Order: sequence, then structure tokens, then C-alpha cells
Amino acid sequence: MIREGLAGKRVVLSGVTGFLGTALLERLLTDTDVARIDAIARGDAHARVAGLLTGACFGPARDRIGGERLWEMFQQKVRPIHADLMEAAPPIDDDVDLVIHSAATVSFDPPLDEAFQTNLLGTMRLYEAARGKPFIHVSTAYVAGMTRGTQPEELLDREIDWRAEAASALAMRARAEDESRKPENLERFASKARGLIGRAGPQSIAHKAEELRHEWVTTRLVRAGAARARSLGWPDVYAFTKALTEKALDQLAGDNPLTIVRPSIIESALEHPFPGWIEGFRVAEPVILAYGRGALPEFPGIPEGALDIIPVDQVVNIILAVASQPPQRRAVYHVSSGGRNPFRFRHLYELTREYFLEHPLPERGRGSFKVPVWSFPGKRAVEKRMRFAERVVETAERVVGRLPRNNAARDASHKVDRLRGRLDFVKKYAGLYGSYVEVEVIYTDDRARELFESLPEEDKRDFNFDAASFTWERYFKGIHLPAISAPMRWLAQTPNRPAPTVAITPTVNGNGSSPVVAAFDVEGTIVESNVVEAYLWLRLAETGGAARAREVAAVAAKVPSLLNAERRDRGEFLRLFYRQYDGASAAQVRALAASTLPDLFLRRLSAAAVRRIRKHRDAGHTIVFITGALDFIIEPIAALADVVVTARLQERNGLFTGDMERPPLVGEARASWLRDYARANNVDLESSYAYADSMSDLPLLEAVGNPVAVNPDVALARVARKHRWPVEEWSAGKGAPKILIPEPAL
Repeated sequence: MIREGLAGKRVVLSGVTGFLGTALLERLLTDTDVARIDAIARGDAHARVAGLLTGACFGPARDRIGGERLWEMFQQKVRPIHADLMEAAPPIDDDVDLVIHSAATVSFDPPLDEAFQTNLLGTMRLYEAARGKPFIHVSTAYVAGMTRGTQPEELLDREIDWRAEAASALAMRARAEDESRKPENLERFASKARGLIGRAGPQSIAHKAEELRHEWVTTRLVRAGAARARSLGWPDVYAFTKALTEKALDQLAGDNPLTIVRPSIIESALEHPFPGWIEGFRVAEPVILAYGRGALPEFPGIPEGALDIIPVDQVVNIILAVASQPPQRRAVYHVSSGGRNPFRFRHLYELTREYFLEHPLPERGRGSFKVPVWSFPGKRAVEKRMRFAERVVETAERVVGRLPRNNAARDASHKVDRLRGRLDFVKKYAGLYGSYVEVEVIYTDDRARELFESLPEEDKRDFNFDAASFTWERYFKGIHLPAISAPMRWLAQTPNRPAPTVAITPTVNGNGSSPVVAAFDVEGTIVESNVVEAYLWLRLAETGGAARAREVAAVAAKVPSLLNAERRDRGEFLRLFYRQYDGASAAQVRALAASTLPDLFLRRLSAAAVRRIRKHRDAGHTIVFITGALDFIIEPIAALADVVVTARLQERNGLFTGDMERPPLVGEARASWLRDYARANNVDLESSYAYADSMSDLPLLEAVGNPVAVNPDVALARVARKHRWPVEEWSAGKGAPKILIPEPAL
């Protein structure tokens, strides 16, 4: 009956690259005799739709009929059509018999305007292009909203002006953009940017502030969608816009045929194309896998509430059954389990816990994860625990930000970042899905059951959509949980992803290739020292006895103000500190530096840095030192580099004035200098290297194709982890004292 009813039909199918759309395409192409499938997809439609044939969904079909025959069928019957329904619908041919619209946003919390553009306006565009042809719209059972009791298979009786809601939603982005540009908000974004990457320089701060502004606009639109939906009784903007779409379709359709299919939460296949087939993470997977990894100590939910789940193949089957029937002016079908086969939240928890106790997820290198015991304390109690955890993590983040630069600080930062990630995960999914596990409504499926019972036995067997035909122990524990946990088990068995390493590629001479630079920060990177220690070394070398103690005390008294300046801007710090040289004899300081500093650098120079410099030199690279230290301070190691860029002090009548000849190369100035040097010398920056230890050097690292974080501070270590830059530890070697005191000059 179903195959006969579909034979020879020409079908338009939207959302073909999505989870449900892919399953519909596979069944229509391989198990029915439709004449043509016009498959709508964004981008390169032919490549995207044809690529589905190589996926897991089509695996059994490839095995059954062969890959060549499947490709022939695709070429004969499938016509990929490029269209982005957020912008415009494609023309629908006159000979089309039926439109199946399964395209929708896959997120429960998209920005408000995007949800309306995709779910409501995209559907309207396609419906208008169909010009009254039979139209099957895939909606959701949750259009009923946050209600109690039963929800029958009938059109919504809510009175709501979908046009006014759409107009307001689309205008919301402009309002949010305007709001984000108010002075108080711009100042807040800039302040936060300074706190995150302030030492990198003003342009970096500006870029970060603008990034934060865009994030704020998106968050504002997400919150606006959630707030508007909940104010009208829907759990989220997804269900809200789906409900409005139903109202709009009903008005636009008039006397033309319209069928609405409302699935509940669509999960992995029960039978077809094979048990457990699933693409990507659906609604429940992130929460289930987080529980299996021991990362979800509690979750809001009513133990006796029903989580309405339906296998994807049952949704496909009822759509095909409806499509094979004579068109009706209006018809609504629920594809849901809650009415006749309810899956209680406590039962879901028990089956999940049993499964992971019997088949625990492996924890790489640590045995297996231990799953928690849930007590179902209620939504308020869970939210209270999350607020406490939020305070703990915030305190830990503040402490980590003040730790001295070392491995322990970086490890602590990584652990705190992971805690923050877990907490944000729990908060996000508890907020998104809390309403779905606290639902007290039952979606009846009388009409769907009546349709199923009207089918011949062959169709009942081949196109089963009876939600009471399976047990949850068989489906959820025996099929779904093994399917969604399999990738996690496979990943645990694969070798750890190797840490990024530095690959030094030699420059090939004589073939016209551009030069390559290896740029090194000096203090904290190749030398375990800083400008303060170098200054003290010079001062202590020319004094003795009580004068030494007084000199140290004088510098120590200035440390708080110097540290504050260094946190704000390294350039400001250098300007303040170099005033220590005001009035000193330039010749005497240079002579003292030449006689005393080589010993300091010999003890503080990293052997690993020297080896790396030699490797770059052997590879034909130009070695560049970029530092804010003074020229006479760097002189002992200058011979290691081809180009040395330092700070220089002004001189007047043979005395240092304490002012620099030019602004110091710090933050963005280093990247600017390197780009200027590259233009002047035809350097290939994409193939070049940079080594640095501080967040202030982020622009320098970003200017090359091979950045390396060396002994990074906490902020730079975070950036390096995010971008998977190599992180290396270079030190002066074992036995080098933390504090070096020079012998007094004779």
C-alpha cells in the first residue's frame, strides 16, 4: 500500500542533509519506486547530497544492491537543488506531486532572528513556492508548550499573531546591535578585553573587545528568544517558532492540503537502515555521555515524568505512510511514545546507570569512569548546587590568575579550565533540557495508531511506526546506548593525540624561495632573567657592604608600582624602570656591562634555546632577537643572532637621560616591526617561526605561521592550548641558582 501509493510520484524533499532528511532520502530512493526526488540543500547541493551515499545510512543499501547500482539510481532519480531557505526558496516544478519539508534549525537555543528565519520564514518561502501542492510539514510534539494533561492530534488553538512576532524578532538584531554600541557597554567590553589580553596591545584589545561585543549580541538574541518563548508558555524558541509555523501554514494553506507530522524527541534507529544508526549528537546524547563519564552528578527532572523519545525510522515510516495516502485538507499526526509506551525519567536513569555499570566507558590511561548516583533533589536544589560550584570555580580562576609563572601554575590553570567547561556544560544542558525532563503532558497518537492499523501486514512489518512495538530495555539499553557510546569507546582505544611539536623546515636555496625568520623573545624565553635582575647585577657589581643592601632595598621599594605598570603595559614598565639609569655615565655603564654581564648570561642562558637557535641556523633561517632590554644588556648574547632589536637610552654629554631613543618594541610593536622587516626582505612569514613566553607577545606569535609558546604565562598557555601551538619548557639547567650575586668590582 505504501510502496504502491508512492510509485511514480515526484517529491520535493527539504532538509535532506539533516538526520531525518538523510533517512527519508535513503528510504525513498532505495525502498520505493518514486519517479523523482528534488533534494534541496545549501551550498554545493550535488556534492553534498551525493556525498550522503557514502555515509553509514546508505551502508546496508550499498551492501544489498551494490555501490554502482545505488549511484545509478541516484543519477536517475535524485535532482539536487541549491537553495538556502533563509534567503529564498527554489522554483517548484509544475509536475511535482508532493513536498516534504523537514528542514529546521537543529538547535534549541539559536538567536531569536535566526530561529524565525529558518523555522518560520524559511517554511513560508517553501510553501509559497509550492503553490498549493500537497505539503507535509515536519513539526514537533512540543508545539503544545509547557502544559499538563493530554495533547491531541489537532491544530493548535492558541491565538497568536505570528506576523507580529516575526517582525519583532527580525528587528531584535538591530536593537541588540544598537544596544551593544552604547558607551557603557563598549567600555565594559574594552575593560574585559584588557583583563584578558591587555598586555598584547591596544589593537589586540580592540579586536578582542569587538569579539566580545559580537558574543554579547548573540547571547542577547539567544536570551531574547528563550524569554519570549517562555513568556508565552513554550520551553524554548525552537518549539515556539515551530508552533508559529503551524499557525502560519494553516492560514496560508486555505483549502489546499496540509499535513503536519509532530515527532517527539527523535533518536537512533530501531530497525532501519540498521539498529542504532544515528548521525551526530541528538537531544539526549550529550547528557547521557556526560553521565557515563561521571561528569553529571545531578540533573533536574521529575522521576515519574515521561521523556518522550521516538526512533528515527518510525518517524520516517509515518511520513511515508502519510505521503502514500490521498491528500487531506488538514491532518495532524503525533509520532510519540508517551501515550502508550511512556519512558519515565527514573526508568531512563536506571537503564542508563545499569548499562554503564555493566559496560563502563574507558578513561584513557585511568581504567574506567565511575557513574554517579542521582537522588532527584529537584530543579531548585540542582540550581543551588550549580550556583555554589560557580562561586568555587570563580575563586579558583582568580587564584590561578595570580600564581607565579611555572609548570604548576599552568597545570592548575588547565584543571580549572576543565572544571569551568564541565560546569558550563551542566548549566547549559540543565537550562536547555530541564523543561523536557520535567514535562507532564502526554501526546496522544490515536490518529497515527489508526493509520498504522489500516495498513496491510506487509507494510506494518516494513514500515513500522507503532510506538508500543518495542520495550525500552531492548531499544534504549540494547540499541541506543551501545550506538552512542561506541565512538567514545573507540576514541579511548586510540593513541593520545600527540602534543604539537616544532617542525623545522630548511630553506631551499637557489629555487627562488623566500627567506624564513626565526624570531625570539629574550627575557624569560632564551634567558632566564629580566631587566630588573640585569640592572641589579650592574649596581651590585660596583658596590659592596652596606651600599649593596641599600640598593636592593631601594629597588624593592619600587616593586609594587613597577608590577602594576607591568600588568597594565610593558612599555610603561620599561619607561619607568629605565629611569634608574638617569645621570649614569654611558661609557662606565657599558664598560661595567661588558665586564660583568657575560657571567650572568652564561648562567641564565637556556641550553635548549641555544640548541634551537643552532637548528634554525642550520636550516638556513635568519635568527632575530626582539627584546625590550637595553642594547648593552643584550650584548653578551648578540652574536647568537643575525638581527638584534633592542631598546636604547638617550645620551646627553656622555650621560644617560633615563629616556629611551624610541618607544620600546613590546606587544603589537614587535609584530609590526617583524612585518616591516618581512616586506623589506621578502620574508615568508607563513613559514617563519616565533618564540615567546608572555601574553604581551601574542601579536608576535600570531604574525608567523609557526608560533611556539616557551615557558608561557597562564594567559598565553590558554591561548596555546586553544590553538594547539607547541608549548616548550626551556630553563637555565639544573643547579642554576634563583638568585645570583656578582662579585664586587675591584
